[in-house]
Amino acid sequence: MKAVYSILVLFLIVSCSSSRMVDSWKSQDYANYKPKKVLIVGMTDNLTARKQFEEQLQTEFNKSGIEAMGSYDVFEPSFSNIKQTEASINKELDKLSKDGYDSILISAVKGVDEKEVYSSPTYRTGYYWRRFGRYYYLYQDVYFDDGYYTRYKVYHIEASLYNIKENNDKSLVWVASYDIVDPKQINTTVSNYVKVIIQSLNKEGIINTKK
Repeated sequence: MKAVYSILVLFLIVSCSSSRMVDSWKSQDYANYKPKKVLIVGMTDNLTARKQFEEQLQTEFNKSGIEAMGSYDVFEPSFSNIKQTEASINKELDKLSKDGYDSILISAVKGVDEKEVYSSPTYRTGYYWRRFGRYYYLYQDVYFDDGYYTRYKVYHIEASLYNIKENNDKSLVWVASYDIVDPKQINTTVSNYVKVIIQSLNKEGIINTKK
């Protein structure tokens, strides 16, 4: 019975794997900003995840009538394989601007937390806490029965949109923080993450998915 309960708890945590927005900010200087040509940059050393993220987000931008390309297909392989100076990055920005790009959307992992959930097979529902004696009697097994600890990770990710036509301290158009809970499969994780980014951009009026 305990084994079954442990498997059930693990299933519930895994099935809750999701992407959710934690916070967002949009510059008042860009209240009516509408990107026309966007470069998408997924900053990760996982090439599969990077390519899937950039391609899926590119598709969603295209559906909204916005031209977009992934950095995987634009940057030379050496750009991400070698540490760049700020001067070399600005040189690349000038090149992108000349190629008609007006915006860059970049996504990067900001941190990872290891979480732990304790589950007890003696969990009960009902108003047992109304009397101390009854409450203690029912839950004292916590001292004698082993519970179950399930570990999972939460990835803190940030997505930012920049106006590269204004390469200064006011070029940030929008930024949002997301938590990705217990990612298991790249396809599902990327799809969920792209979905919440598009929802955020649509809510801020930066894109229009209703076209």
